[in-house]
Amino acid sequence: MSSAAEHRRPVPSDSEAILDALPNPVLMIGPDGKIVGANMATEAFFEISTQFLKRQSLKELVPFGSPLLALIDQVRSSNSPVNEYKVDLGTPRMGGDRQVDLHVAPMTDRPGHIVVMLQERSIADKMDRQLTHRSAARSVIALAAMLAHEIKNPLSGIRGAAQLLEQQASSEDRMLTRLICDEADRIVTLVDRMEVFGDDRPVARGPVNIHSVLDHVKRLAQSGFARNIRFVEDYDPSLPPVLANQDQLIQVFLNLVKNAAEAVVDLGTDAEIQLTTAFRPGVRLSVPGQKSRVSLPLEFCVKDNGPGVPEDLLPNLFDPFVTTKQTGSGLGLALVAKIVGDHGGIIECESQPRKTTFRVLMPMYSTSIKHADRSRDDSAGKSSPAPQGAK
Repeated sequence: MSSAAEHRRPVPSDSEAILDALPNPVLMIGPDGKIVGANMATEAFFEISTQFLKRQSLKELVPFGSPLLALIDQVRSSNSPVNEYKVDLGTPRMGGDRQVDLHVAPMTDRPGHIVVMLQERSIADKMDRQLTHRSAARSVIALAAMLAHEIKNPLSGIRGAAQLLEQQASSEDRMLTRLICDEADRIVTLVDRMEVFGDDRPVARGPVNIHSVLDHVKRLAQSGFARNIRFVEDYDPSLPPVLANQDQLIQVFLNLVKNAAEAVVDLGTDAEIQLTTAFRPGVRLSVPGQKSRVSLPLEFCVKDNGPGVPEDLLPNLFDPFVTTKQTGSGLGLALVAKIVGDHGGIIECESQPRKTTFRVLMPMYSTSIKHADRSRDDSAGKSSPAPQGAK
């Protein structure tokens, strides 16, 4: 007796078996825009069975006004294949943010029918961006060291001389000496912030409850710079601990939430910051000091409904001295990228008007990684205080 599953999906033909073996979603669209056929990867992508897919029109599955629909019309009119890259097919039902490369071609033996292949953007894109962020952070280490030794000492002398002059100066001249002191202090503060990039000491890491970190950051924000902003939380309560340094994670998310608060400050009662956590298996990355590739299944997001990041700044957003603020130093996000990179994680930004997402992918805590960290710290001859655990 055949099972219900076998009844729903008969044994595929050779051509169907080949399509089902492909890791990329493949659909066949009829002349009326209905889905005529699809492989198993399509079911996983849209999270819908093939039987249900065949009852749908493609425009019911993709976002309104999707470039895919225009591509299909173009292929029909030109009767030649067309490719389009980095198209967002995300919908609220699928969780949003599903960037794919599109390959659309006509079926010569079936007039009016179109074949569409979707290729999700490779995790290599994220890794390449993260490696760029790490290199950019490291590129200022030598500069930071030079500034610390060659600039702070002369600035101290300049400030001291200005204070001596201030004792005998007139009221008008005191304004100038005070300006000299204030500007010297500002430069010293900037140099102090840059010195953080030169800190290559091993990070003391352990199991951290990310929800305790986010709750702490939220309380700090609501008692200060985000007092009048609405927070929305979408947490996965079953999430395992993250392998991290709790204090540094607080620094990362406090910076991201502060940036989000500054982005929505002009929206008044419509201002909103969303904090989300989720488990996303399948992401693996090579981490310095680790022989095996480390899984990055933990996803933490800070989202806001502000005006968004200018498109020309997105590729270099985590580089030092890149900022959208008139009074910003451009070091905050560079420091965030360095901390996340030191933890073996990935940070990326996706932005459009009314929807900006900073996504952090991190490794989860495991006993094997804990022992590897301890061995590496011992071999470096440095002892660190025990990491703070989750509350």
